[in-house]
Amino acid sequence: MEEELKCPVCGSLFREPIILPCSHNVCLPCARTIAVQTPENEQHLPALLQPRGSAPPAAAAAAPGTGLGPGPAASLDSECAAGGGVDHADKLSLHSETDSGYGSYTPSLKSPNGVRVLPLVPAPPGAAAAQRGAGPAGSSLTCPQCHRSASLDQRGLRGFQRNRLLEAIVQRYQQGRAAAAAAKCQLCDRSPPEPAAVLCEQCDVLYCAACQLRCHPARGPFAKHRLVPPPGAPGPPGGGDGGGKGAGGGRKLPTCAEHDLENYSMYCVSCRSPVCYQCLEDGRHGKHDVKALGAVWKQHKAQLSQALNGVSDKAKEAKEFLVQLKNLLQQIQENGLDYEACLVAQCDALVDALTRQKAKLLTKVTKEREHKLKVVWDQINHCTLKLRQSTGLMEYCLEVIKENDPSGFLQISDALIKRVQVSQEQWVKGALEPKVSAEFDLTLDSEPLLQAIHQLDFIQMKCRVPPVPLLQLEKCCTRNNSVTLAWRMPPLSHNPVEGYILELDDGDGGQFREVYVGKETLCTIDGLHFNSTYNARVKAFNSSGVGPYSKTVILQTSDVAWFTFDPSSAHRDIVLSNDNQTATCSSYDDRVVLGTAAFSKGVHYWELHVDRYDNHPDPAFGIARINVVKDMMLGKDDKAWAMYVDNNRSWFMHCNSHTNRTEGGVCKGATVGVLLDLNKHNLTFYINGQQQGPPAFENVEGVFMPALSLNRNVQVTLHTGLEVPQCVKQPKLPSN
Repeated sequence: MEEELKCPVCGSLFREPIILPCSHNVCLPCARTIAVQTPENEQHLPALLQPRGSAPPAAAAAAPGTGLGPGPAASLDSECAAGGGVDHADKLSLHSETDSGYGSYTPSLKSPNGVRVLPLVPAPPGAAAAQRGAGPAGSSLTCPQCHRSASLDQRGLRGFQRNRLLEAIVQRYQQGRAAAAAAKCQLCDRSPPEPAAVLCEQCDVLYCAACQLRCHPARGPFAKHRLVPPPGAPGPPGGGDGGGKGAGGGRKLPTCAEHDLENYSMYCVSCRSPVCYQCLEDGRHGKHDVKALGAVWKQHKAQLSQALNGVSDKAKEAKEFLVQLKNLLQQIQENGLDYEACLVAQCDALVDALTRQKAKLLTKVTKEREHKLKVVWDQINHCTLKLRQSTGLMEYCLEVIKENDPSGFLQISDALIKRVQVSQEQWVKGALEPKVSAEFDLTLDSEPLLQAIHQLDFIQMKCRVPPVPLLQLEKCCTRNNSVTLAWRMPPLSHNPVEGYILELDDGDGGQFREVYVGKETLCTIDGLHFNSTYNARVKAFNSSGVGPYSKTVILQTSDVAWFTFDPSSAHRDIVLSNDNQTATCSSYDDRVVLGTAAFSKGVHYWELHVDRYDNHPDPAFGIARINVVKDMMLGKDDKAWAMYVDNNRSWFMHCNSHTNRTEGGVCKGATVGVLLDLNKHNLTFYINGQQQGPPAFENVEGVFMPALSLNRNVQVTLHTGLEVPQCVKQPKLPSN
């Protein structure tokens, strides 16, 4: 749980935590260090972005090796000392954000947790008051985790609500950790004694791990003794000593931030914040949906408890699965040793001609065993990591549920419920089944004649063909133009399986074709047609032959394409944000970024909104192949078809050939639409809803991906999942 209680800026336990509008928390002292003040109608350029040789005088007084001048920004080291400090010179970087409050190019620092945060910039006169919590209009604070920017009002940082629940949990955690650290082993001959690991309730003696194994083994008369954690150590999930009740019972009831004499008694559903009766009488929440604070508190607490139960069930399954995997390790070791012993016995009974083959056969068994062990260890490590993350979240949520502060609980309940639900979904997606079996399906036939000794090799046990695989419909799904199928063998099936064959039709009722052959029981097929219905089936095979087909499952792909920019294939100068829906560039040269969807059939339409347009650049919009050149303007090679446009006119370009100059350009706020009609094999462009010139390209065939090229003077946001404009839809034919 300790990770949940650390500030993302300084890396230490929270001190006076406040809740940002994005539901994340940050220390109040750290919030002062990352607040940014910008005068109205002016972007204040930090000294760190000044050209070399033109640094302001304040930079000359910066600490050596930091690159930061004295003042509020320099206080970041002292505020983050508990987290290990910040190396300013090594961790400065440029990044861009969208126009939705993220700001433009700003240097950032990396905290001990690896999260990039915005430092203070040299502020104009009057900024010191803003840092103390009473900033003028234009001050803002950027969340160090999600990078969302929040503007400060006249109250400054005092306008953010205090997270009293988190503060109380941190205090209890520190007290428990201090008490646990104070418990020392009573039998150690070391000086000083080792910290105690367990306490025997019958002996009433504290033992460290070494002394417990030596002096208090779990056998003989000690077998019935009960060992518990030492006093002050954190208990198991779901435990507790009633501290939450005591803490909550002795704490003063919170009062309204607007009316100091009024306690919170109601909850505004529209604003998602607790209010008092005076707030309702003032009229601010008069027309909002207001409910009783206690009722909403109980409702949200029940929702969090219900979601937590699901994660708890999955954690129990994961623990049982880990025990199963560890038993599997022992079985694999034992079976491997048995096979080696049998193999040695058979080879020793043969003539000298078998000696050369014996080493080869032993190597095969060893490789098979190492492969199985590696697969199982990988599963153990992966499952252990997921379990530790879920356990930490569970412990934190349980501490939150203990609190009796309704208003404080409701401040963080929505975000916690979402996190718990996402954690539960991750367990649903992961298959808690071993990837390998403990059996070695190999045997040695020692009866061949002497002339066949040099061809001696393993053969599989005699068996029948595998049974019908069972499709796991709860794990089969579709997303965009991709389908995912999962299957398993029936229980109590002893026939070995070498692999599976997955077949899919063409989405139009045509013939089945093989799309996957292998040992996995989960397969995702990408690049299918949109708005199509596919039939899928699977069968298993082994050395005896191919088993029967499973039942056929019907999968429907999406009607329209939902996609984002693809960070894996984009040029390294492309900067993506807003969940990879907003793109800009760190270079003045044109750079290409592709979409995550691929089209080969149907009619598709998407739009790109121009968020920023400076110095009249020439962004290019269109389609491209996956292997398009990404370090020059879109359309200059034979792998892209594009329209590039400035503020006055546009051109179509393919293979560096410019055609169809058309008047009318783009500016900030403009919208560019791209219509790819693969039924008619043409490409058409729109600007602000009006078709730009004739259809740009004819006879386009193959597989295409949405594409864009831009430089640092442009920022665009992608909008997908749009219906085809009415003006290009074909009229319906009259029925006979």
